[in-house]
Amino acid sequence: MRRIALVNQKGGVGKTTSTVNLGAALALQGKRVLLIDLDPQANLSTHLSLRADADDATSYAVLCRGAKLADAIRPAALPNLYVVPTNLDLSGAELELASAIGRESLLRDALDDDTRTRAERGEPAFDFVLIDCPPSLGLLAVNGLVAATEVFIAVQTEFFALQGMSKLREVVALLQRRLNPALKITGIIPCLYDTRLRLAREVLAELRRYFPEQVFPRPIHANIKLAEAPSYG
Repeated sequence: MRRIALVNQKGGVGKTTSTVNLGAALALQGKRVLLIDLDPQANLSTHLSLRADADDATSYAVLCRGAKLADAIRPAALPNLYVVPTNLDLSGAELELASAIGRESLLRDALDDDTRTRAERGEPAFDFVLIDCPPSLGLLAVNGLVAATEVFIAVQTEFFALQGMSKLREVVALLQRRLNPALKITGIIPCLYDTRLRLAREVLAELRRYFPEQVFPRPIHANIKLAEAPSYG
């Protein structure tokens, strides 16, 4: 099983869209894929037309109420694709968990427990777990990073992209030392790329120079249809 956290401390860079479409592409290839929505804005859940009410099992319930991950997993419309949705309740999770013991590893513990249970019951495991982290570096994002073994960073090809990358690398290095030695950055996804802009071309070139092994070969181009797609379900 590959556990991948998709992160960026800035919103609106294509992170959630990348998570959804990567998951869908893998599912179409016959892989069993679990998407976990860790963003209180619930954009991933909305993107997949999954509404989570207050009484439903969600990622919030898993982190803050001790719910089993299996109870929160829902099938998406696409075969092989499953989702742990969330709702606005998750926005209060960081305050609720401020004094909780082991608060940084709650999601990892839930995933490990679910994996063991599936193995004991002879149920198929997931091939991929994709975790859509919030656009911040708080406790929710830390939970996603501690639960993962890989990090994909969605990066908008603009001036501040490299600065943001530097901060994210510091956070990943800190978590490697203290909580998750297996964590590593394995993918950088250039998003909202506009070939007409010289700055975008220069930023992409810099990303490829500094991270030759991690940058995806094809950037995601700016496209209004991508922004409109979620409204069509």
